[in-house]
Amino acid sequence: MEGKFNSKVALVTGATSGIGKAAAIQFARAGARLVLAARREDLGTALARQIEAEGGQALFVQTDVTDPAAVAHMVEATLQRFGRLDCALNNAGIGGEVMKPTAEHTLENWNAVIATNLTSVWLSMKHEIPALLAAGGGAIVNTASTYGLIGSTAGHAPYAAAKHGVIGLTKSAAIEYAKAGLRVNALCPGWTHSEMVDPALEAMPDMMNAMIAQDVPMARVADAAEIARAALWLCSEEASYVTGTALVADGGWVAR
Repeated sequence: MEGKFNSKVALVTGATSGIGKAAAIQFARAGARLVLAARREDLGTALARQIEAEGGQALFVQTDVTDPAAVAHMVEATLQRFGRLDCALNNAGIGGEVMKPTAEHTLENWNAVIATNLTSVWLSMKHEIPALLAAGGGAIVNTASTYGLIGSTAGHAPYAAAKHGVIGLTKSAAIEYAKAGLRVNALCPGWTHSEMVDPALEAMPDMMNAMIAQDVPMARVADAAEIARAALWLCSEEASYVTGTALVADGGWVAR
């Protein structure tokens, strides 16, 4: 991907860990100017400094993606600093409560998961799309999940509902803006090393490893960098005829 994003401006939400951090680093190394959006100022500032130390350009914007004003500011700050927006990875998300049947989830958990994992994607696109169109088009990638394609077997009903919603939202936007030069795709990772997955791997290694061995034909957890490469491909000109798809990167899980 080296040089494939020269002169491009990329925005990544959830940029301080996991897939978002890996994607931000890869975008920068491919020549993009980066806007890093996340809640944790210390980690965001450190990542921006890391990118700039490697010769890139990066702006950290502290952002709560569930706050409409903060999301609007995120895009405004992008345009103020770089003057344009060419691609966006809407990646921020939470796992919420797990290992609970549907009827045992609280309304508070449901609202938090839907707000962070679904409504925030719509809010981000609401402000990103005009900026992208003003630059002549571009690409959006929304991070969904394998649980956006199948039901959850591990008590993730609100999470699965949100991620199914992300895919429907992605497809609708892709159709609406296809003739305007804007491509919109979803990325559906399987088990991936991250702040969401690694604590479970550490707390319940026997159960988690058995589940992964049973569900994933490749019998391993993905590295965040592997999923990030798929996101970059969807944003690149190499995917110029790809829109409205839900690209699965899951080691073969949903193929079973």
